[in-house]
Amino acid sequence: MCQRPFQRGVQALAQYVAREGLHRVPRTHQEQITVEGRTAPLIVKLGVWVSNARSRHDTLTQEQSTALAEPGGEWPGTR
Repeated sequence: MCQRPFQRGVQALAQYVAREGLHRVPRTHQEQITVEGRTAPLIVKLGVWVSNARSRHDTLTQEQSTALAEPGGEWPGTR
């Protein structure tokens, strides 16, 4: 995974978990985040991103797995 889109996904997930309190993101959910250097908010297709990250959990680096677990608990494949 490319680092920048991954970090944006983690940012969107953290925002979602802070608001909703859980990692269960509906597949169709989109999260609006603020990205430094951009004047308009960025829309992250968070439901799709989470689904893809879960299906690829065995290819994530240790750092990526840790970043995914931080916003609110267990993440499949956390090593």
